[in-house]
Amino acid sequence: MDYKTIFKRYELKYNLTLSQKEKLLQALKPHMALDQYGRSVIRNIYFDTNNYRLIRRSIERPVYKEKLRIRSYDKASSDSAVFVELKRKYESVVYKRRISLPEKAAMEWVEGKSGCKNNTQISNEIDYFLKFYQPLKPAAFLSYEREAFYSLNGDDFRVTFDENILCRQENLSLCSGVWGTPLLDKGTVLMEIKCSGGIPLWMTSFLSEERIYKTSFSKYGTAYEKLIYPNLQEELAYA
Repeated sequence: MDYKTIFKRYELKYNLTLSQKEKLLQALKPHMALDQYGRSVIRNIYFDTNNYRLIRRSIERPVYKEKLRIRSYDKASSDSAVFVELKRKYESVVYKRRISLPEKAAMEWVEGKSGCKNNTQISNEIDYFLKFYQPLKPAAFLSYEREAFYSLNGDDFRVTFDENILCRQENLSLCSGVWGTPLLDKGTVLMEIKCSGGIPLWMTSFLSEERIYKTSFSKYGTAYEKLIYPNLQEELAYA
């Protein structure tokens, strides 16, 4: 299956109720369709330093920030294809680079146990990141149910709906099941609009009519504030 490896776009986030999501699904039918992954349960392992340098900086909302994760679109096995993704954000623009590897090879590479056998510009960028922040460790497992839609008119406009966003700090494996601490309020859906330019008029009209406004929401950032940081404080209290 062909897949895109380089992204440069805006990623705008909105909190929707379930009823607003259903209304929007009807509104987008003439304009969009489910993409190649359709409805999937996405699994991510986020990597960070021992003192969580990457996410602590991200929470401060700097002009530039970056993070690294390994992602699968289904429950993986050691030889399943997964994505190693380097994601950067500079002045509201998101730049993402990714490379596909077998799960075992991807984990060993990011954890510093072996090199990447695919020598590309993207692997070189990730190698630089790994060296700069070494050592990195698996910091959190994040999963969510996603519906992803692409534009029928051929542009790069995309819409995703994420529900049942869960996080945990144990059993950090893409080969495992999904369970953990919920990060969204019950009955809430996280919608993301991904585009390199303007938002179509039909979408802006819908958002205006429903009084849906852009929000700031980082899955890993919320996981740090709700789960990781409290766990660290508890560990210190018992140290």
